[in-house]
Amino acid sequence: METKYGKYLVTEPKGKLQGAFPRWILYGARDFEGAEFSQRIHYLAEPYFMIKEAHSHDFDQFYLICGADFANPWDFHAEIEFCLGKEEELHIITAPTAVHIPKGMIHGPLNFKKIEKPILLIDSLLSAQYALAGKPPTQMPEKH
Repeated sequence: METKYGKYLVTEPKGKLQGAFPRWILYGARDFEGAEFSQRIHYLAEPYFMIKEAHSHDFDQFYLICGADFANPWDFHAEIEFCLGKEEELHIITAPTAVHIPKGMIHGPLNFKKIEKPILLIDSLLSAQYALAGKPPTQMPEKH
């Protein structure tokens, strides 16, 4: 049954198994009537080299990296290498961490080098969909 405000709820967001991990994907363009917000939640249980080349976006991006145990997200047993800036300044992440990547900032590579217990990468975009700077958006799967 359709309701007045039901369009604002997304049940069972798009899920996808890519490589070594499952992820949930919500795009403002597809799921939230064009809202300038998207979110991708990645569950990682083993090492994975996620971003191999430095790049940038025409929107702000935020990462929240934490343990996958919702009762204790501070239980974090991983080592992640992440580069920021055109100089590829290396940061080693070994604790739950939030990262702000301002619009236009070069970032990557991103290497989940060691994972002893599953972790989450919650990737929030201030954009209706994902795109590299100066390139067309990536193709989105159809809505449920």
